Amino acid sequence: MTTVGEFMTTRLVTMDGNDTLVAAAQVMRDSAIGDVVVTADGGVAGIITDRDITVRGVAEQRDPANTRLNQVVSRDVITVSPYDDAVSAADLMRTYAVRRLPVVDDGRLVGLVSMGDLAVEREPQSVLADISADDPNN
Repeated sequence: MTTVGEFMTTRLVTMDGNDTLVAAAQVMRDSAIGDVVVTADGGVAGIITDRDITVRGVAEQRDPANTRLNQVVSRDVITVSPYDDAVSAADLMRTYAVRRLPVVDDGRLVGLVSMGDLAVEREPQSVLADISADDPNN
């Protein structure tokens, strides 16, 4: 059995819910990532994605410089443990239609597992795995 902890991403980028959409977009750009875990009191408060910024922020005509992450963050976050089976993580992603799962150990954020991580681990010859393993092109 392959566990989530064996292949999760541990280089996490987190932000506070009081940070702005502009700050999150800049962090995503500078880190070449598409999501940031929003934390509060050492735990996961939510996830903000580049799509959230677009759909819940810009498309709703919110001012990105003054809109706080906690105003648009996805709050009902499904998490996994580093000891969970990779297949179970994939099943959770499918069931809840999410592409990322924060990895939490004893209430503390320790990693993030994405659909791309699972593809690289479970189906290394797949197109998704090939794309996910490449360096960003933008």
